[in-house]
Amino acid sequence: MTIPRLLGLLPTLLVSALGAAPTAVAAPDSRLQVIELFTSQGCYSCPPADALLGEMINAGRGIIGLEFHVDYWDDLTYGRAGKWKDPFSDSRYTQRQRAYHAQHLSGRRGIYTPQAVINGRFAAVGTNRGAIDTALNAPSSAPIVNVTVRSGTEPGFSIVLDGDATQAAAVWLLIFDRHRVTEVPNGENHGKTLRNFNVVREMRRIGDWPGGSTTLSIDEPAVGERQGCAVLVQDEHQGPILGASLC
Repeated sequence: MTIPRLLGLLPTLLVSALGAAPTAVAAPDSRLQVIELFTSQGCYSCPPADALLGEMINAGRGIIGLEFHVDYWDDLTYGRAGKWKDPFSDSRYTQRQRAYHAQHLSGRRGIYTPQAVINGRFAAVGTNRGAIDTALNAPSSAPIVNVTVRSGTEPGFSIVLDGDATQAAAVWLLIFDRHRVTEVPNGENHGKTLRNFNVVREMRRIGDWPGGSTTLSIDEPAVGERQGCAVLVQDEHQGPILGASLC
């Protein structure tokens, strides 16, 4: 399956003063929290974590849940069931997980699946609801930057950022498939029908946040009918997530 590309997306960044009169398409919410689930269709333990993430996404708890499918399961042979190459796997997502491993995360660090990383600060086994809830409820772990996505009269949209954090931060745009169903004939999950939620298909850095009030303007990304997108503001060195919004 061909990974969708952000056709026409030009990371032209316009840092400007606020004051235009666009229509907001995603309300500002500095308290939206982010769960990144590192998972694989080749991992026997992952489907329950995928299901838990889907439940949390649909529970209306102010959570942006995202699945990052790693590629280190793709070449493993499971007896007579052979190999299964996850159609959503990408080496870039494996690298993202490794970068988190190099950070001083709280919780259960390491490179394993299923792994949930909450707000870029805390790691837990992706099926451990209690540990994930504890991380979500920790006051010091909540994002602190207001992120508002607005559309105007021209194609594209603007991202309005406002906050008091002092560290340099990167702004990322992610495109994800909302729900995918896959029949898996081989590998550890052979014979199963797997369901995945908010599967990240593209992640691109679109700018920087220097602090204070900033607006980044970009061309309209190519988002399919069954897809969604999100904006993350994250510490420059893939540290804590400082703000997030759906778009």
